[in-house]
Amino acid sequence: MDLALSGKTAVVTGASRGIGLATVRALVAEGVTVAGAARTATAELKETGAVPIQVDLSTDAGARELADRAAAELGGVDLLVNNVGGGDTVELRGFAEVTDEEWQANLDMTLLSAVRVTRAIIPGLAERRGAIVNVSSIGARLPAGGPVAYNVAKAGLTALGKALAEEYGPRGVRVNTVSPGPVRTAIWEAPDNFGARLAEGLGVTHEEFLAKVPEVMGMTTGRLTEPEEVAALITFLLSDVAASVTGSDHLIDGGVVKTA
Repeated sequence: MDLALSGKTAVVTGASRGIGLATVRALVAEGVTVAGAARTATAELKETGAVPIQVDLSTDAGARELADRAAAELGGVDLLVNNVGGGDTVELRGFAEVTDEEWQANLDMTLLSAVRVTRAIIPGLAERRGAIVNVSSIGARLPAGGPVAYNVAKAGLTALGKALAEEYGPRGVRVNTVSPGPVRTAIWEAPDNFGARLAEGLGVTHEEFLAKVPEVMGMTTGRLTEPEEVAALITFLLSDVAASVTGSDHLIDGGVVKTA
């Protein structure tokens, strides 16, 4: 299928690894000129051929810097992927144990980064009749299991996509959301990250825990989702092949969410 993306420009946040890096690679393969934003410009990001932009998107100044540099490097932005999030720093604790500082950090990185980046870039997107994909989480739909601050911020991100689609749709901007379940990224696999901490809390090895995740979470596919699979969905939604798809939230969770 020809997605007709060649010649377009895109900004991808959280681009240094995981879903963001896979999305950069997928878009570059389709002929898109990409600016990949991250706090650290990894070797893997540089190797994609994208324009790496090191920036802290937890602040408004960082979002404005990204918009200015992307406009200068790309000559305008057609597509935006708000992928940056605070998944690396989440802790699975009860509501009463989460501090104000942790709430604010989750909101700044997971929700407000997308608000700020979109606010800075969307005027140009409207001129070019572009498209946005926000990367949320199944935690927005299944918040009961925690981590509470992260899931609430993701729920806000999902709601933001609906609101933007309604307001900017008449101006030619499509906005959609992708909500992954467990994806084979560093959040789950790194020895010092969320998955490893969960394993420690359960008193099992990290390897044993990862092998059990699909079963415990009720993944019908029986396996973790690959970052490239999420990137493929994002790329499709950004393309004009999906021209009538807007304001929608697309699960890619291996069947975890059982409701319609």
